[in-house]
Amino acid sequence: MGRPCHRATTANLAGMYPFLAGSGLDCQSVYIGQEASAGAFCYDPWLLYPSPLTNPNMLVAGQIGRGKSSFVKTLLWRSACFGRRAAVLDPKGEYGGLASALGVEPVRLRPGSGVRLNPLDPGPGAEELPPGEVTRRRLNLLQSIAAAALGRDLAPIEKAACQLALDSVPDACPTLPAVARALLDPSADAAAQIRTSVAELARSSHDVALELRRLCEGDLAGMFDGPSTVEVDWDGPIVVIDLSAMAEDESLAILMACATAWIQAAVARPGAGWRYLVLDEAWRLLSHLGTARWLRSSLKLARQFGVANLLVLHRLSDLVSAGDAGSEQRALAEGLLSDTETRVIYAQADGEIAPAAELLGLSAGDRARIPNLARGEAIWKVGRTTHLVTHEVAASEKFIVDTDLRMSEGAPAEVA
Repeated sequence: MGRPCHRATTANLAGMYPFLAGSGLDCQSVYIGQEASAGAFCYDPWLLYPSPLTNPNMLVAGQIGRGKSSFVKTLLWRSACFGRRAAVLDPKGEYGGLASALGVEPVRLRPGSGVRLNPLDPGPGAEELPPGEVTRRRLNLLQSIAAAALGRDLAPIEKAACQLALDSVPDACPTLPAVARALLDPSADAAAQIRTSVAELARSSHDVALELRRLCEGDLAGMFDGPSTVEVDWDGPIVVIDLSAMAEDESLAILMACATAWIQAAVARPGAGWRYLVLDEAWRLLSHLGTARWLRSSLKLARQFGVANLLVLHRLSDLVSAGDAGSEQRALAEGLLSDTETRVIYAQADGEIAPAAELLGLSAGDRARIPNLARGEAIWKVGRTTHLVTHEVAASEKFIVDTDLRMSEGAPAEVA
């Protein structure tokens, strides 16, 4: 005669079989999918702070076609039901369906369109920021894009010239052209502050001024060269900046930094609410030392203002290949992992397993599992815990995640 079966819920399963079943996350919020041996898997970085998470930032990595984009879009869609907002930097033009489903039109940025963003905007609520915070952010961005454009670190006098140029622009909302003019034609007062002549200061800052001028008057004219022409509802569910028209431009990393700075001026402030800031194709920002530095400093703002930065990569080796071994650029890229306590890893090619294991400290079991993960399956590292999760997409969410469906059929009635 067989033993009677015992029934229990997944809430008790981990206690009954402690070495076979995980306990999942104690987070009753946004449903992601099913966790192996632990039932439904839910996630919300703000509810998981300060334990097990000490910062809300997330990194998502995976091969093309493995489901990482579907996951990110449904995460934002479902999080909107809980009052979480989002801002997305979209270099590939993939988030139009999500924006449409949430009743928002993307901001499409391209030369000659008449759509312009001023990356030096103070943003709404700037008066509530700590003293000097707006100036610090502007200077950080200015020095970062100048270094990226020049392909080298700035000399001390160039850094000082950027600060002096910003200070000398009388407008409360300076623009890049105004700063470039101040660099080309510095004032006697600016030169006196650093005990040099006007001619020497102009000569030393000439290269920086020319690169800023190129951003304003060259192939990229009309996008960042004046006051912003866009008004968006920052209290709405989502803001999407579409950069797909510039996807192949060699200056895309600088464009991404400028557009993200414009977003951050609005969302990284007191009272802005909890919000995801999605940086798709984040590896491009790591391709230049200047923008890599800027990205690292930007992630530091997360806890202070309730912003969860969500970085999307194809391969974790992009972090390793950002610079030579021992270089500052590579150290900055690898340091991003310490600022992203949630890591979602979809299937990687065999050649990617070693760098992934090294960067994430993966167990032997995880190393063996990564190349065999099915579409939609991912290993989640949340703080010090590890979870194997299968992401689930509802039929009504197909319009959000399936680009081909959007192009051929339009929005399903239940989404529209």
